[in-house]
Amino acid sequence: MILKNAVLCNTEFQWQQTDLTVENGRITAVGPAHEPGEDFSGCSILPGMIDLHIHGCAGADVSCGDPQAVEAVSRRLAACGVTSFCPTTMTLPEETLARSLRSVAAVMGKEPGAYIHGVYLEGPFLSPEKKGAQAAEHLQLPNAALIRRLQALCPVRMVALAPELPGSTAFLQEIAGELPVSIAHTAADGACVRRAIDAGARHATHLFNAMTGLSTREPGAVGAILDSGVTAELICDGIHICDTTLRLAFRLLGEDRAVVISDAMMAAGLPDGVYSLGGQTVYTRDGAARLADGTLAGSVSDLFNEFRHLCAIGIPPLQAIRACSINPARVIGADSETGSLAPGKSADLLVLSEDLQTIRAVYVRGQRII
Repeated sequence: MILKNAVLCNTEFQWQQTDLTVENGRITAVGPAHEPGEDFSGCSILPGMIDLHIHGCAGADVSCGDPQAVEAVSRRLAACGVTSFCPTTMTLPEETLARSLRSVAAVMGKEPGAYIHGVYLEGPFLSPEKKGAQAAEHLQLPNAALIRRLQALCPVRMVALAPELPGSTAFLQEIAGELPVSIAHTAADGACVRRAIDAGARHATHLFNAMTGLSTREPGAVGAILDSGVTAELICDGIHICDTTLRLAFRLLGEDRAVVISDAMMAAGLPDGVYSLGGQTVYTRDGAARLADGTLAGSVSDLFNEFRHLCAIGIPPLQAIRACSINPARVIGADSETGSLAPGKSADLLVLSEDLQTIRAVYVRGQRII
């Protein structure tokens, strides 16, 4: 298969007008092809987007323990330009988490749309003070044995942790060498967060949200993360973070550390109404999902709309593309497989209009989905 005459975001994340050759689901060449192919003149081809942090969409919740829900999320994500993802669980009892992971494992390798890298465990090792929409009754202290039991059911690609919890340092020393641990839902001050980073934490869950903020004489979690080398998620829906703060964050995080996530829940793609997340009732209205007390409860957005929002507020498109593709791939160690249009990688492709505003086609592992 040859995609001809498009403007590509090439291996170096620069625009290049050329052809893209795909064989057996993999990119084999980026450059002029002399054989005939499909003409994509007037289109831009980007790496498929990767959503590391998503709880659900299209009426489906990945924590419900139903493989059909996971399939529905996979299908919907592909229609939104996302070619791979990490189903993300909430703070729940172990037996519920186990059912969720089994349902994800049942779908892996048979996904109808975007494919699964493994599970993101957002909880249960979170701060009661910064729990957000997480269920307080199911929070617990860091427990490496629990991670081992869940890993036996399905690959785990990320674990969230409030680093001020007792036992966090020992947990990091045992787990961080095997899989990424993310600073999340934390009331920790800057010094505590720095110690966690020194102990092995290398990512941050939805920066600015559910963590201590930057102030004049105390950096808080936000300042310590920005002043470190760890990668950081950003929910770029225009609701979770204001546009000025987003621009500052992208400037400080640079080309390689910003990771766009949706943090979407089951209402994404559906009308305003009453839904649920992690066993709690959620009300959606005017593009926001909230608990009854007004607490934000995930988002109803998707990565493609967040990408468009970033471009609209002045983030350079190529930097935004990195934050939706190669950066998340690197966070979970999948960058040798996907995340850029490099020969040898999976043909996970997002074809957009030349102005980057409209999806024209999506390919997952070389198969056209839309």
